[in-house]
Amino acid sequence: MELPAKGIMTIKSGEVPARARVLVSVGVHGDETGPIEVMAHVLDALSREPSALAADLMVCVGNIDAIAAGKRFIDADLNRMFRPVRGSLANAAEAARADAMIAATDAFFAGGGPVRWHLDLHTAIRPSVYPTFAIVPDLIADEGKRALIWWLGQAAIGAIVMNPQSAGTYSYYSAEFHGAAACTVELGRVGTLGQNDLSLFADVGDALGALLRGEAQTLARAEPHVFKVAQQIIKLSDAFTMAFDRNTQNFTALHQGQVIATDGDTVYTVQHSEELVVFPNPDVRVGLRAGLMVVRI
Repeated sequence: MELPAKGIMTIKSGEVPARARVLVSVGVHGDETGPIEVMAHVLDALSREPSALAADLMVCVGNIDAIAAGKRFIDADLNRMFRPVRGSLANAAEAARADAMIAATDAFFAGGGPVRWHLDLHTAIRPSVYPTFAIVPDLIADEGKRALIWWLGQAAIGAIVMNPQSAGTYSYYSAEFHGAAACTVELGRVGTLGQNDLSLFADVGDALGALLRGEAQTLARAEPHVFKVAQQIIKLSDAFTMAFDRNTQNFTALHQGQVIATDGDTVYTVQHSEELVVFPNPDVRVGLRAGLMVVRI
């Protein structure tokens, strides 16, 4: 066992060098506390039966300063820092934390076998038509993608968005640079640390425990609806406005020709007969993604 940085722990077997390596990250946004509690319970159960751990494990508690402050972030969104060029984010407090997480991730996956996972567990800041959903990098190899989608079904995840392009997220970094079957999993709503209703996270907790124990796959608890990204909505300037209010749910359907957002002379409109909006957020920094439009596949 090693502690490569504050809030990061790795456990590796010296006897089985090629066994699966599983990275579980929580708290990348400081106000998304439910998954922190879920992982605490999973680790507590494993601590009572340590020989049951059938994978090398890295646990990363992401934005520890923001968690302590009860805020989403200190200076900027940590989950936009995992990119070669950070631009306006380079001097944010979260940049140094991202560097520490990247270094620990690189060391964890270095020299490991071919089976690599990264489950980045979040909760959403707005309601959703699908209370649980996942964003999966489309570049994952087919075998890993199949295994990941099956696991998401075991965790009762309602929808999956296949994403062809990075927005600087932690899970996309692991998929792109380490070939991990990685995803960002959204599990309900934000909450106060220590006051989350953990019954709402029971399915993902059970699925996570089974994965780490190497237990045989059971029947899926859900058959997720699968979507692909139709377009990314990028905030180009401070003139950016969205055509719907802040109460709009994730996966709200818009129809061909409807205006999504305007940004000076740039007008984003729905290109397909129907597109659904995910992660609409006009308050992101200029140059970052303000939303995804997805279509069902």
